[in-house]
Amino acid sequence: MTLLKSALVGSLATVAAAIAGGLGYVAVTGLQASSQPSGFEVTVARAVRRFAVPGVVARRTNPTPASPEGLDEGLAHYADHCASCHGLDGSGETEMGRGLFPKAPDMRAAATQQMSDGELFYVIEHGVRFTGMPAWSTGTAAGERASWQLVHVVRHLPRLTAEEKARMETQMPRSSDAIRQEIEEEEFLNGGGEPPPATHSH
Repeated sequence: MTLLKSALVGSLATVAAAIAGGLGYVAVTGLQASSQPSGFEVTVARAVRRFAVPGVVARRTNPTPASPEGLDEGLAHYADHCASCHGLDGSGETEMGRGLFPKAPDMRAAATQQMSDGELFYVIEHGVRFTGMPAWSTGTAAGERASWQLVHVVRHLPRLTAEEKARMETQMPRSSDAIRQEIEEEEFLNGGGEPPPATHSH
């Protein structure tokens, strides 16, 4: 067998093994989002994510100065854009966050806090493929500034105060059900319609 044929056979065997492994993974996991990633999956995913972030970006430090005003602005942005999945406190313990695969991480934990400023910025701007993390980049200087402010927020989450959390609760977007309930309550108080039905949270 020639060297070229040996290489071709080896390549085909590698592809066949990869396909078999992929089909086996699908059969075992059912591709369910409700399960937890294995330790191996977590290790590989983190390694691949680190490899994907360009070194020049990973080494960047936050160019946006830390300030009380900037933090307040960043917390409001986080409450509006991020808290539905990540939780106001960054724990990931929300209905949406628990339903993702992988689950929304606890951003207060070492795995996130040990990421560099540049890595956090890259993830916020570009998202993470095959997860629920979207890309928030707007392609503008203002958008980049907002992402760097969110890096400050991530660093602050382990020290989030009860007062900050309470303020953020008022800045979260309201669901359509909550808005409808408010309209029905106002109509009822103004003398029209039936009392609105009580809403239930899940």
